[in-house]
Amino acid sequence: MRRIAVLLLVMLGLAADLRAELLDFSPAEVTRLLRHGPWPPPAAADPSNRVSGNADAIALGRALFFETGLAPDKAFSCASCHDPARGWSDGRALSQGRVGLSRNVPSLLDVRLRRWFGWDGGHDNLWAMSLRPILDAREIGGTPETVADRIRGDRTLAACYARAFKRGPETVDVKGLSIDVAKALAAFQETLVSPRSPFDDFRDALERGDKEAAARLPVTAQRGARLFVGRGQCATCHLGPAFTNGEFHDIGIPFFTSDGVDSGRHAGIRTLKESPLTLLGTWNDDPDRADGTATRHVDPQHRNFGEFRVPSLRNAALTAPYMHNGSLATLADAVRHYSDLDPDRLHGDGEAILKPLKLSPPEIDDLTAFLEALTSHTPLAISVEPRCP
Repeated sequence: MRRIAVLLLVMLGLAADLRAELLDFSPAEVTRLLRHGPWPPPAAADPSNRVSGNADAIALGRALFFETGLAPDKAFSCASCHDPARGWSDGRALSQGRVGLSRNVPSLLDVRLRRWFGWDGGHDNLWAMSLRPILDAREIGGTPETVADRIRGDRTLAACYARAFKRGPETVDVKGLSIDVAKALAAFQETLVSPRSPFDDFRDALERGDKEAAARLPVTAQRGARLFVGRGQCATCHLGPAFTNGEFHDIGIPFFTSDGVDSGRHAGIRTLKESPLTLLGTWNDDPDRADGTATRHVDPQHRNFGEFRVPSLRNAALTAPYMHNGSLATLADAVRHYSDLDPDRLHGDGEAILKPLKLSPPEIDDLTAFLEALTSHTPLAISVEPRCP
């Protein structure tokens, strides 16, 4: 009986080997696929944040991320909307803070690689973006005073702050302390990097010429990869190792909300220009302000109306529903959106880069399988410490 079982296992293994197949990718296709790696990219400190990469600041930021005491009624934390178990999003179509909001919660995975922050790019650095929901009355609903009181009034948090910033919280004014809290939160979020995915193994196998290893990616996903870098031209916007150009586009998703109109990037640029917490301001820890050039030169244009940030596609399978308004429930729905795109819905003065792909049902399945292959092998392991160590 044991010999029969062993024989069956061998036969199953042979069958799996027979099913393994590597498509005959052209040299041009291989070149385009290789541009989406290697992964992960090397870590680099944020020059605008003096505690970027600092282990003590990361520990403080992790504790603060799950800390409800930044809210006046202790009812909300950053993790209320950015749940690690849901790909650092919340699984809702639209965010739910103290009130219902009009945008989908974006994942925080790989946030350190972004150039602009928020669906509309209303911030040019991660620490300013981290402070916004804390002070927004519709979300966490805190104030600089409640933030300062929490840090100063908790001996453990105060000690963690002193280790990270080399000064006691009682020596810092209320506004400066709230910005330090935001910079510690940013230092923590910079560590949220997507683990490797089946696509990364496939891509690296192609690079070293290991056909056997490359063939382990299911053929459906391989066909989807061919569509992605070929006829679909998806890599025009979802390019590079992070699968995004980090910029803003109108892709035909409605921008009407229950409150009126969400103008997207157009309003985001105005928010950016009015903020004192940009890379051009005095809170930037880089004295040269070298990273603020783009902020200085960006201006709202008519074409920016209805544009929203191009998200990364890594781990997209974990963060349904999709688009800035959560209007597409599944990855297949997102693929069908591009298949059936209405060009008349797009700005006449915008980039003429989108056209309906007119995919067949099997092609929709293939492209969806490729997007699913961007899901990490293992979930991102985070030690959720209720207190600073």
